Amino acid sequence: MTRTSPLTLIRRLADSRAAAALRAALVRLRDSGPGRVVGGWWRALAWRAGRVAAVVRQAWRRSLQLRMVAITLIASSVLVGVFAFVVANRASTILLDQATANAEAQLNAGEIWADSQLGVHSQAFDPELQSTMLSTVGYLVGGEASQVSGRIWSLRAYGVPGLQPVTAPQVDDVSQVITRELETSVATEGPSSQIRTASLNGGEPQKYLVYGTPVLTGFGQVELYYVVPLTAEDQAANEIRTTVLVTGAALVVLLVILTALVTRLVVTPVRVAARTAQRLSAGLLDQRMAVNGEDDLALLGASFNQMAANLQRQIVRLEEMSRLQRRFTSDVSHELRTPLTTVRMAADLIFAERDEFDPAVARSAELLQNELDRFENLLTDLLEISRFDAGFAMLDSEPTDLVPIVERVTERLAGLAERVGVPLDVDLPDAAMVAEVDPRRVERILRNLVGNAIEHGEGKPVRVRMRADESAVSITVRDHGVGLKPGEEKLVFNRFWRADPSRARQTGGTGLGLSISLEDARLHGGWLEAWGAPGAGAQFRLTLPCRAGDRLTAAPLRLVPDDLPPRTAESPLSVSELRRVTEEAQS
Repeated sequence: MTRTSPLTLIRRLADSRAAAALRAALVRLRDSGPGRVVGGWWRALAWRAGRVAAVVRQAWRRSLQLRMVAITLIASSVLVGVFAFVVANRASTILLDQATANAEAQLNAGEIWADSQLGVHSQAFDPELQSTMLSTVGYLVGGEASQVSGRIWSLRAYGVPGLQPVTAPQVDDVSQVITRELETSVATEGPSSQIRTASLNGGEPQKYLVYGTPVLTGFGQVELYYVVPLTAEDQAANEIRTTVLVTGAALVVLLVILTALVTRLVVTPVRVAARTAQRLSAGLLDQRMAVNGEDDLALLGASFNQMAANLQRQIVRLEEMSRLQRRFTSDVSHELRTPLTTVRMAADLIFAERDEFDPAVARSAELLQNELDRFENLLTDLLEISRFDAGFAMLDSEPTDLVPIVERVTERLAGLAERVGVPLDVDLPDAAMVAEVDPRRVERILRNLVGNAIEHGEGKPVRVRMRADESAVSITVRDHGVGLKPGEEKLVFNRFWRADPSRARQTGGTGLGLSISLEDARLHGGWLEAWGAPGAGAQFRLTLPCRAGDRLTAAPLRLVPDDLPPRTAESPLSVSELRRVTEEAQS
């Protein structure tokens, strides 16, 4: 086993204490006044940045013109930037090549002159050689004009000891431009050049082109250097670069403006068409687009107006047909009411005396009575639908206890449930459930819901539940029959809609019961909703406000039945599994 020395233990203890002290200091800094202020600033900055980003994202998604302008700005900026970079580099290269060519020509001429002047000396120790070098460089400099231009000539003997370098005009530190590396390269390899940035004689830093070439003489080799300032070339390159950038920026701005104008010309008719379509969808069928010119946008406007006119004609025609149909239904219902009353009176007399007739006539009297009941119910439903369509339906609200209404409906339908073998399970609260409703309409809704549940229950239990809270009352009717296919929970409230028209029915029914029930619920300001799944049955939920005129926000009971397991996307239930789970819940 490895033993730890006391010194190591002391160090570890000190490190742990130091870390704990550092953490405590950071916590105090965070909780102190400055820490809270910095944290508040950071949170406020992040919140504002998020708001700005959200506004930008929303504007980007909603504005086609903004997207076109932004894309044009980015693309043109990139293209102009690349073009400016290429042009500026090319211009700089051309100017530098021109300066190099001029320097090379000057240096060649200087080489010829130096060779002619220094060729008279055959010994490096000739006392006149130094003065010849001075006069040669002085001639090459050319007096004050060369000094003003900044050009420098220098004659050096890299491999000849004893000869001093000669430079004209005089500079403080010529080694800034004529480096040791350049001297070695010229002496050993031949003509060479460099570009150096230097500050000579205390002036501003500037670029210099330094060109050197060896000169062969009778006493050995000397090196001639020609230093040319590149100030004029740099200024020309900067002017070219500035001109290209300014021109490119102006071109980008012009492209953005043109793109904005062009997209505005295209987007404006589209926006007008969108607003016109919204007005048409709101019912303003006389809205049209203004058509100017003969271009594609004008063709779009003309086609849109033609489409709107066709839609208006079709809608008006359908509305007229619907109005005539409603009027025909209302008139026929009212006209049939009088003869039906007479037929009803005669049928009641015959039905009352049916025991005195032979069995065939008695059976006919019973059938006549039943069919008259169905016919009378149909007329009643048609009249009620006519009142809803005409907007004449009135709500007679009064404080009503809903518990007796549910009990009365289930008691009246208990005989039908017993005849078809459907158990009725009624779950009502013990306390009174008072709401401001029209009791006649609520009873009609419940009668339709419970009757349909018994009709489609297939011999399985039907459960009626009622719960209430401070603002609403919910009543659910649950059956375990064939159920509803996806999408049929909306279709069940359509007039004369049947899930299976070929299915044999135990009761009559007009196909208008759920439609009337939905209108009754809406008249109360309530909800009537349906849920269903194949093989799992269906559930209808009626939700009414406790006080007339209140707006519903939630329901005390769930629309989806509680006896179903939760379905997830990872483990969906098939129809057979739903049927099995439902049967297990019933047992």
